[in-house]
This record gives sequence, structure tokens and C-alpha cells, in this order.
Amino acid sequence: MLVRRRPAPSPPGTRDHLTGATVGRYAIGSVGTAGFATLPGLVLVYYLTDTLGVAAAAAGAIVAVAKIWDVLIDPVIGTASDRSLRRHGSRRPMMIVGAVALPILFALTFAVPAALATPAAALWVAAAFLLTATAFSLFQVPYIALPAELTDRYDERTRLLTARVVVLTVGILAFGAGGPALREIGGSDRVGYLVMAVVAGCVIGVSLLIATRSAPRAAGPRGITVGAQPDADTDSTPLAAYRAAVTVLRRSRPLRLLVGAFLLQGLATGLMLADGQYIATWILDDEGAVSVLFAALIAPALVFAPVWGAVARRIGKESGFFIATVIFAVATIGLCGLRWSPGWWVYPVIGIAGAAYAGMQSLPMAMIPDVISDDERRHGPGSAGIVGGVWTAGETTGMALGAVVLTVFLTLGGYVSSEADTDITQPAAATTAMIVAFSIVPAALAAGSLVLIRRYPLRRSDIDSDQPRDSDQAGDGIGEGGPSAG
Repeated sequence: MLVRRRPAPSPPGTRDHLTGATVGRYAIGSVGTAGFATLPGLVLVYYLTDTLGVAAAAAGAIVAVAKIWDVLIDPVIGTASDRSLRRHGSRRPMMIVGAVALPILFALTFAVPAALATPAAALWVAAAFLLTATAFSLFQVPYIALPAELTDRYDERTRLLTARVVVLTVGILAFGAGGPALREIGGSDRVGYLVMAVVAGCVIGVSLLIATRSAPRAAGPRGITVGAQPDADTDSTPLAAYRAAVTVLRRSRPLRLLVGAFLLQGLATGLMLADGQYIATWILDDEGAVSVLFAALIAPALVFAPVWGAVARRIGKESGFFIATVIFAVATIGLCGLRWSPGWWVYPVIGIAGAAYAGMQSLPMAMIPDVISDDERRHGPGSAGIVGGVWTAGETTGMALGAVVLTVFLTLGGYVSSEADTDITQPAAATTAMIVAFSIVPAALAAGSLVLIRRYPLRRSDIDSDQPRDSDQAGDGIGEGGPSAG
């Protein structure tokens, strides 16, 4: 059967320069992704342990189940996103479904009826949060795949993703500081959390819908016939999606290294994020100090995101990523001083970590489109959604495991859970566990990621060059350190 190509005078992937409108629409989606990444990580475990009275270990299990589900569903969503691009020329429909469903499900997560007993309340949260995570993946997986289709240029991708991280940083600051503030105006813990979830959910939904407009319409990547139907014998089952994800991971060494490094760093930052409320309440003796901790972390990141973009243009994304990670590791190890002298000094130290955090976010995000281009050059187009699914699974797994690891530390330290408005005293072992999880463990995880970053092989010349490299360099055939980072 002959298939007619829809007219597309200039597919987005061939553009050298992105318009300001495209950059703006894409970046605004990070308001929503910031909200979903920040609020559950910041307050969900604390909501379960200190409002609903759920044991720390059970709270960790709830988060873990949702993120295991993420790992299972993201490759399937990635494959479906690629199929949508082949059939309709756009990833937009799936993104819209996720953007519309997420606010409703997010509000339901914090709408536990007061009459429910603790076990039933825990099940309510588990089910609602699992569905919310699914809705987020419907948006996030194709969203991650878009930069590789919007521009081919190494520095334009840095520009696009730097803008995204600036907006992401503003979003994290707004949700991290504003979420707890909204919680306080509710009059009671349960009502406060619901107010927070409804307002935040609406903001998240609107920003995600705006970002869907950045997805190209009827203009698939080069080499893909828009409007073509998959072959009749094409396997579209979840098992086929997992096989495709494993195939891409096995053949792309840059993807394995980048996902591995970002997963370890996500675990580090997710651990600190989940621990922030406990540090504020039990170490700094001020539940509201969590907003100040957030401001100390994110305000420097807002300033330094463009700086890291300039660094990447000067010495390369991979070198900037390495330097940012070193600074983060050094700053976080210094936070172990909370064990002996909690006080104001913690805020400037966290500020240094925040400046480094901006690079740890913007640079790997700008590197993943390069990984997609590298894979397309070697194996042909059509796998950007699969790569997006693998990336999202790694990213969300790292962040979620941070909360799970925290609950392990709290459990080992003998943390005492309680329902709202109950006065308790925590054992010394529990407060020590909080500090270790906030400082030493994140520093060690960041240090471990440096090994993977150092071995990442792609450079500017690999992306901007029009000459394909020999196929025998694919996968593990590339030298251990790749070309010199200098």
C-alpha cells in the first residue's frame, strides 16, 4: 500500500535555531514536572507517618510500589509514544491525557477520608498515588523525547534544556516553599494537605497542557513516514516494549552511563528532599524551616542554571556535569556537622549544593537528546520514545528510592510515627539517622556517579559532525574514557 507523506516544509529536527516561542512552551512544562517531583518527595512520607499514623516502613513501601510500577509502565509508554509519532506525526495526544488526569488524581492522593482507619488510609494513598504516577508518565515520557526532534544542534539543545531547568528551578522553589505554606492555611493537617494538593494540582495541569503545544504536529523525525501504520505482525505487547528498552540499553553505552549517573544522583537528591521536613522538625526544631531549607537549595540553582549553560558551551556538557557533581558531593558531606551543631550555618552550605544541583539537572537533560541522536545515527530513527521511557524510569526510580531509603534509616533509628497533633520525642538514634541520610549518604552517591560520568563518551564533535562513525564503535566498543574531556 502506498503511503502519502504529509507536507512538512521543515521538520523540527532539522532546524539549527529554535524560536523563542518553542523554547518557552517547552520550558513551561517544567513548572508541572517540578511540582510533581517536589511535593510528593517533600511531604508524602511525612503525611503518611505524621498525619495518618502509618509506620515508616509501610510509608516507604507505598512509595516503592508506585515507583516499581513506574519502571514497568515507562517503557510501554515510550513504545506507545513512538507508535503515535509514526501514525499521527505527534506525541501530543498522550501528553494531553496525562496533563488532564494528573491534577484530579493528585488531589485524591491527599483526600483521605478522616473516618478511614490507618490501614485503609494507607491503601487509599497507595492506589491514588500509583494512578497519579501513571498520569505523570503519560506526559513525561514523550516530553523527554521532544528535544531530539526539535533541533539537531548540540548547543541549541543546551539552550533549550537550560531554559527548561531555569523554569524547573523556579517551579521547585515555588512548590517547595509554597506547598508547606498552603498546608498551613487549611486549619488542620488533613484539610491543609487537601488545599495544597488541589491548588498545586491545578497549576501542574495548566503548565503541562501549555507544554503539549511544543510537540511538533505531522512532522516526524527524518526517516519516519508520517501516517504509516505499523506492520500487521508488529508486536505491541508490554513484553515487546521491555525487550525494546533492553535492546536500546544494551546497544547504547552512552545511555547506560548517563541513566546510571542520573539515577544515583536522583537517589541522593530524593533522599535529601524526603529528609528535609524531618531535618526541619527534629534537628532545626522548626517545622516551617523546611521552606527556608528549600529556598537555600533552589534560589542559588536559579542563578546558576544559566552559568552551567555557559560552562557547557565553553568546555562541554560532560565536563560541566562532572564539576557540578564534585561541588555537590563536597557541600553535602559538610552537612554532617548538623550532628554536633545545628544552626544557621546549614543554609549557606546548602546554597553551595544548590548551585551545583543546577548543573546536575540541566546538563544531563541536555545530554539525553545527544544520546538519542547518537542511537538514531547508528541504528535508525524511531526509538526516541523508548529512550525517553528508559530515562524517565531511571529518573523517577532514583527520586523515589530516596524516600524509600530514608524510611529504612528512620526504621533502623527507631523513629516514632504519630497521628496529627500528638506530642512525641524521637530517640537519639532516629535523629542521627536523619542527619546521616541528609549528608553522608548523598555525598557518597554523588561520588559514585562520578565514575560513570567520567566514562561517558559523547562530545560536541560527535553530535555536530555530519559524518557518521563506524558501526563497530557502537555499544561497548567505545574506549573506556571516550575522547579527552578537555
